[in-house]
Order: sequence, then C-alpha cells, then structure tokens
Amino acid sequence: MHKKPRGAVAWVAVALVALAAAAVGRSAEAPAPCCFINDQFRGVCRVVPAADETCDSILAYLNNPNSIGKAYCDRTTIRGGWVRTGCGHEATRATPTTSPGGAR
Repeated sequence: MHKKPRGAVAWVAVALVALAAAAVGRSAEAPAPCCFINDQFRGVCRVVPAADETCDSILAYLNNPNSIGKAYCDRTTIRGGWVRTGCGHEATRATPTTSPGGAR
C-alpha cells in the first residue's frame, strides 16, 4: 500500500474551509444604505439596496412616474422630486408642521 500524504490533505482542507468562511463573511455584510429626500415626503427615506440594486437604480425608480411594485420609503407613491442625501445624523430634517395625515 501507498502512504497517503495526510498532512498535505489536511492543510488543503483547512485552507478550503477558511476560504469558504471568508466568502460567507463578505456576502453576509449588508450593503451601505441609500438615503433620499423629497419635499412631499416627511423625513428621510432610507433604503438598503438588494443584491441587484444600487442607490442610482433606486433613485431612478423613485423618480420614474410609471414605476410600481417596490416598497421603498414606507411604500410611498410619490414619484419625482427625489434626491440623494447623506445617511448620517445630518440626513434628518425637521418634520413639517402639517396635519397628522400629511403627504407621504
């Protein structure tokens, strides 16, 4: 019988497991959120893009008057007038003093 190089096989197995774990860790990281504002929307809309989305594609959706089907910004139906803004604490803005049933 031939001796099998167990040390080399074990090393390769450990390396493969480590690479797989690193790949899983990267895919588990959430993408950076995108933030948008609109004069007709109360507050800041914060969206975490899905794997096939970008902040630009989300903004294009929000500004397309024919877009339907996504649940961005509390399921708003406001189309047009959206602009990107920072997502830090500076992204918050004063809530307008409108009636509780104000536009969303």
